Amino acid sequence: MRWTAFMMMAMLAAGGSLAADNELTPEEQADGWLLLFDGETLNGWVTNGMRPSKTPVDDGCINPHRCGGYMLVHETQWGDFVLSLDFKMSEGCNSGVFLRTYPLTPQHGKSVGYNGIEMQVFDGTGTGFQDCGALYDLVKPSKAMAKPAGEWNHAEITCDDNLVKVVLNGEEVASMDLDEWTQPYKRPDGTKHKFFTAWKDHPRKGYIGLQDHGHPVWYKNIKLKPLNE
Repeated sequence: MRWTAFMMMAMLAAGGSLAADNELTPEEQADGWLLLFDGETLNGWVTNGMRPSKTPVDDGCINPHRCGGYMLVHETQWGDFVLSLDFKMSEGCNSGVFLRTYPLTPQHGKSVGYNGIEMQVFDGTGTGFQDCGALYDLVKPSKAMAKPAGEWNHAEITCDDNLVKVVLNGEEVASMDLDEWTQPYKRPDGTKHKFFTAWKDHPRKGYIGLQDHGHPVWYKNIKLKPLNE
């Protein structure tokens, strides 16, 4: 509590301002940030089948669990951007934030989850390919930075042409250069992954998605800053 109060005072003293949940500060607005979720409605969000979610807004959060699709996606396709969001996991949670997902129809007999890069959201403390903060099955997180179930985490994900980077709770934990991923099913070091995609050739524009993988998970303060416009 004291640390939070100290940080708030320091930010205000530095000339910044604090926004309520699901709002932009004046500084963020001036810097080109966009608010993708208003905290009250699911305007702009649909299932990957382009249908309304079956799960309503949950206490100012998007909860994709039982939404009626593999994931909820924002209806706008994005190319180069910084995505900032907060997420809270239930116990045993497995979810993910999908980036540049395209197309939204399954390919090669696989789920739509194979059509984008995923930042893994997982209730655990490991540093494997399927642990929280990983670029799922592609790049392990360098450090276990996830907070326990029931606590809020903050993620900032950058997609800038060929570069993808994940910062989790203030620490850069994963990055990849898509230009180095030239073969399906293989990482640049020759080890195998599950995807049929040579990520170098994957579209660099697509949908942002919040996965329903069978567990409640809550997302709020979903903000995006377009890059290279």
